[in-house]
Amino acid sequence: MAGVLKNRQPDLTVVCENIHDPHNVSAILRSCDAVGVETVHLLYSSGEFPEMGKKSSASAKKWVEVGFFSSCREARSFLKAQGFTVYATCLNEQAQSIYDVDWTAPAAIMVGNEHDGVSAEALEIADARVFIPMFGMIQSLNVSVATAVILYEACRQRMIKGMYPHPFTSPEKLAAMLEKWIEK
Repeated sequence: MAGVLKNRQPDLTVVCENIHDPHNVSAILRSCDAVGVETVHLLYSSGEFPEMGKKSSASAKKWVEVGFFSSCREARSFLKAQGFTVYATCLNEQAQSIYDVDWTAPAAIMVGNEHDGVSAEALEIADARVFIPMFGMIQSLNVSVATAVILYEACRQRMIKGMYPHPFTSPEKLAAMLEKWIEK
């Protein structure tokens, strides 16, 4: 457990905005755990958070902290106070390729729902917009797949920079997290 905790990336997070399908949320949580994301934020400004199945998300929810927001403004305020740059995923002229972003700096990746993507408000509060280059006829991926692609680009860059284990996690924080995990 201690080895896994050392690889947690407290300065890399995902914000899931109004995602309808609980299986997508579960898959995002699993991808976040796989690359060491410490906290995922669920933003539901329209409707209730969908009930997640116990089997599909239980293991990931156990190891990844989950925070909740009820508005984009609330999310931005919290994330900016923590030092994050907020990146919204979208396909438009202002978006830059995920391969042109420095993911070694504190980053919050905002992904939108399966039908509409991120909201206009999310695009407005984001510091930057990003897209995944695609070379086929279809120019979209499932939200959980897209999130995993971005996370693994961030992971690749962070590995090259020597950020696994994370260099800024204090021994005190690691001990507190380990104690919390042991209780789970």
